[in-house]
Amino acid sequence: MVDWLGLAIPFTYLGVLVGSLATFSSLYRKRKAVLSSSLEPWFPPHLERDIYLSLLHLEPEPGKDKPPAVPDSILKAALLSRALEDIKRILEIRNGKQALGNLLQRGSVGDDLWQRFLRAEQEAEAELRDVVEEANALQAGWGSSIFQSANEMHHNALLRTKLDEIQAQGKADREWWDKEKATIQSKFMKELEDPNGSAKPTSGPGADKAGSDEDAVMVEGGGPAASASNTGSKGGSKKRKGKK
Repeated sequence: MVDWLGLAIPFTYLGVLVGSLATFSSLYRKRKAVLSSSLEPWFPPHLERDIYLSLLHLEPEPGKDKPPAVPDSILKAALLSRALEDIKRILEIRNGKQALGNLLQRGSVGDDLWQRFLRAEQEAEAELRDVVEEANALQAGWGSSIFQSANEMHHNALLRTKLDEIQAQGKADREWWDKEKATIQSKFMKELEDPNGSAKPTSGPGADKAGSDEDAVMVEGGGPAASASNTGSKGGSKKRKGKK
């Protein structure tokens, strides 16, 4: 005979255990969802997406039943701008995920920051799928190439920014070099005009004094005048000796 009372005790225990785990899991997920919704978004509001959705769902003007028709070219341009912003966000997430994970393992950042990052990653992936669907709805097959076009636009924008920085720096360097060149030229001209650092007088008592000083130096140093006098005295003595 089967002892149903003995079997009911373990089954009851298993049922209570499974129910407790299910209740705990449900409460934990609800609490986690509440905390995730209360966290500050990782990225600022997606203005490009809001603009595209506003163009796509225009309200009719007062007194009219139908909303104004938006050309497909404007919708495509707005969707491409939205994809460009998505490319920027995806690149930021991919570049920062490994570094943020390392900081989380070291305990340098809290779990709230990591949850914000994971939530931003999930939102970015959902945004990419939405953009692909919208692109295929506007033009068949465009969803497979819209992000390639957006990526090219992103690289072109980075290149233009880099070129603008280089041109601005080159202009500043050019202005600095012109000032430095003018300073060097002025110093060089001053050195050519006055190599000793003081102007020489060309007339007046200072000039006479300078001339007398130069003559004295020439005489004391055995200049041409001294050499001529020495030569004349030697010649005269030789003549006198010849006469004798």
